[in-house]
Amino acid sequence: MATSRTTSVELPLFPLQAVLFPGGLLNLKVFEPRYLDLMSACLREQRSFGVVSLRKGSEVRRQSSGAGAVSFEFVGVEAELLDVDAAQANILQVRCRGLERFEVRETRQAPDGLWTARVRRQPADEQVLPTAALIETARGLANAIATLKQQGSEPFLKPFHFEDAGWVANRWCEILPIPLTAKQKLMELPDPLARLQLVADFLRDKGVVK
Repeated sequence: MATSRTTSVELPLFPLQAVLFPGGLLNLKVFEPRYLDLMSACLREQRSFGVVSLRKGSEVRRQSSGAGAVSFEFVGVEAELLDVDAAQANILQVRCRGLERFEVRETRQAPDGLWTARVRRQPADEQVLPTAALIETARGLANAIATLKQQGSEPFLKPFHFEDAGWVANRWCEILPIPLTAKQKLMELPDPLARLQLVADFLRDKGVVK
């Protein structure tokens, strides 16, 4: 996982009906043989994998589906394993952290259905402070985290970075009730302040922040 982020690399892919953001927490219940093998290899070799959002199809392979039945977005986020729990036979409970975005350049699919891609890693968000107009959006996230914790939910990894506009935008995007296509477009935005501004506009429209 320490390879250069400016070169093309090969990553196994895990297409999901979800959008992973850099710095995000992803919980997976893995039971398909191809993904059990993938998680075992990543754990054994200390390797990462790529998460891409599905446009069409399902994470679960169906015998009646052909190879063309699945399509996915071509910008995803690299993920690293944090915890793997094998409490049940042939089922893994996995916790992952989102690293940085990548762009898919070439793909191929193995006979077992596992996708592998040649990808180009994208630069990390520049760390910038929320502007004065966006401070309330950062404060609103702090309030949302406190409320979620009271409800027994802690969906974000620590430490928190309320001083980082990209981090604040990403965490809001993970919990906002917006379509996957909208989350995907927000994740792809290279400008963290523009991403946070779009989130702030949505929150103001809903009366969440002033």
